[in-house]
Amino acid sequence: MTRLIFASSEMSADLYYAVKYSVPDPFLFLEQNGKTTILLNNLEIDRGKRDAKVDEVLSLSETELRYEKKHKKKPSIEQTIAFFLGERRVRRVSVPYDFPMGLASQLVAAGIRIDPVQNNFWNAREFKTPTELKQIQKAIQITETGLARAMEVLRASEIKVGNRLVWGGKTLTSELLRAEIDIAILRAGGNSKNAIVAGGNQACDPHEVGSGPLKANSLIILDLFPKDAATGYFGDLTRTVVRGRASDAQRKLWETVLQAQQFALDEIKPGGDGAALQKEVSELFKEKGYPTGQRDGRWSGFFHGLGHGIGLEIHESPRISKTKFKPGQLLTVEPGLYFHGVGGVRIEDDGVVTEKGFRVLSKFPKVLEV
Repeated sequence: MTRLIFASSEMSADLYYAVKYSVPDPFLFLEQNGKTTILLNNLEIDRGKRDAKVDEVLSLSETELRYEKKHKKKPSIEQTIAFFLGERRVRRVSVPYDFPMGLASQLVAAGIRIDPVQNNFWNAREFKTPTELKQIQKAIQITETGLARAMEVLRASEIKVGNRLVWGGKTLTSELLRAEIDIAILRAGGNSKNAIVAGGNQACDPHEVGSGPLKANSLIILDLFPKDAATGYFGDLTRTVVRGRASDAQRKLWETVLQAQQFALDEIKPGGDGAALQKEVSELFKEKGYPTGQRDGRWSGFFHGLGHGIGLEIHESPRISKTKFKPGQLLTVEPGLYFHGVGGVRIEDDGVVTEKGFRVLSKFPKVLEV
C-alpha cells in the first residue's frame, strides 16, 4: 500500500504520528515500498532533516524548479505534488478520509487513483507502545496539575450570602477558575483549551464549558483535557465536586456514578465487549433509580458514551461502545448522570487494557466535598 498525506502536522494527528515533527503549514508525506519521504519548503527543510522521523527529506522548491524547467511555467502546489508523484511512478494512493478534495481532484485528473481510508489510517495508533504510554502518563500528570489548582482555588474560596463564592476578593466564575487551571497547565508544560468548569444545571449539558458565577453547595464538573506541548499526547480527567456541603440528592448521584465507574474499570478485560459493558452501566443506573430518557424536551440520565480512545487526539479510536477490548488500547472511562435541579456528575480516568484487565494510569483523588 502506498500512503499519501497532505496536511499540517500540527493539525493532523495521522501526519504527526508518521513523522513526529510539528509544522504549521501543510506539507506532503509519502510512504512507498516501506520508505517514507516528506516534501518541505525552504523554511522548514533544515529542521525537518534534523527532527523528522522519516527516511528522506526533499526540497519543495527543487521539485518546483524541475516542473518549471519541463513545462516552462510555474506550478501550483497541486501541480507540483502530481509532478512529484509522477516522478516516483505513483499510480494509486491511500489517503486519510479528510484528504483535501481539491488536491484529490487534481491528482485524479493526473491519472492517480485515490483510495480514502474511512477508519484508522494507521491501525497501530489504537495500540500504544511503551514509549507512548510514558508520554501519555506525562500528559495525565499535567492534567492532574490542573485539577490540583482547581481544588486549591475552590478550597480557598469563601462562601458568602446566597451561596456566592468569592476568591481573591472577586466572585469566582467558571472563567476565572478556568484561567487558573490553564495557567497551571501551561507552567507544567501543557496546552489547555476549553476546559470544562460547569456548575449547577450548566453541567447537565456534558460539553458545556461553563460560564458565570460558580455556586457553593452545588455540583461542579471539572473536565480537563490538555495536550503535552513536548509530545502532542493528551490527558483527559474529570472530577465532580461541591464547594461546601452536598445535599442528599447530590451525594447519592455522585456515589452512584463512582460505583458505576468502579464497576466498569473492574469489567474491562481482553476479549470483553464494550457495547455490552455500556449497556450494563446503563442498567446499573436504572436499577439505582436513574433511568435515561427525555424529560421536558431534554435528555437526562446517562446519555453519552462510557469512554473513548485517547492519544494524539482527545477523541480517537476506539469508542468503548464499538470495540472488543484488546491489550494496548488506551481508554478513558467516564460514566455520568445529569438531572436538572440536582446537577451533573461525571468521573473520568485514563488507563490501558492489559493482558489481565485494565490498569488505571491516573491517580487524582475522588472526593465530593472540598
